[in-house]
Amino acid sequence: MSLKLIEKHRSFGGEQRKYTHYSEVLKCEMTFSIYLPSNKEMREIPLIWWLSGLTCTDDNFSQKSGFQRLAERYQVAVMIPDTSPRGEHVADHDGWDLGKGAGFYLNATQDPWAKNYHMYTYIVDELSAIASTLVPYFSGEESIMGHSMGGHGALVIGMKSATRFKAISAFSPILSPARVPWGIKAFSTYLGEDQAAWKKWDASELIKEGGMPPILITQGTEDHFYREQLDETHFLKNAEENNQIVHYEKKEGYDHSYFFIATFLEDHFSFHMQHLR
Repeated sequence: MSLKLIEKHRSFGGEQRKYTHYSEVLKCEMTFSIYLPSNKEMREIPLIWWLSGLTCTDDNFSQKSGFQRLAERYQVAVMIPDTSPRGEHVADHDGWDLGKGAGFYLNATQDPWAKNYHMYTYIVDELSAIASTLVPYFSGEESIMGHSMGGHGALVIGMKSATRFKAISAFSPILSPARVPWGIKAFSTYLGEDQAAWKKWDASELIKEGGMPPILITQGTEDHFYREQLDETHFLKNAEENNQIVHYEKKEGYDHSYFFIATFLEDHFSFHMQHLR
């Protein structure tokens, strides 16, 4: 394995690290970040995954949210993948909401995207195997959260692996991608025009299966993407009809930014730790 540590920073007693490696799944060099708490008592520690949104990398959450304070307090490791495959040979698109930086956490089936865009398998298989080797005293317990496109990814990955993840949370997630412009553009490009193939990557469809981990969603009322891209109606209707536990909360005056995330991140960590321990 070509794993290489390229950054290491002391933060709140633990370590914020950044690695690069060659991904056999994505067929390109990838970076990811991970926070390891101090764990002075050498106890077993759980792992939370964070998935970022459109145009982001693994740096956004690690540098803007201040999550390290909470991860050290709760003694939990945090894994932060990149959002898409990278490199000169990787297919891309002129628009900011498709291509590099916009992998949508799925496995593409359409050319030219099918060669590299397999973010789902990369995270749940390849990167998960790497994470398990990096977290000392790993308890084996995991949960997952994300923002915007990453909120979509956290919900989809969490629900497709419902027995693996103890809890799911999201800030401003794309809840019904098959019904909104961002998702329609991504799904038709990466998956083709057969909308039946879209359903297995749509949180509003997956929630119908029931038996999912507890879910927390936080949405700002002044988010300028909310009305067109992030509507919750269809998702919550399907969750209620299938007896799924979803706590959906709106925060007055908050937008789509990391100021919003940083404000309510402690609520999300507390939620996850209730189910991880």
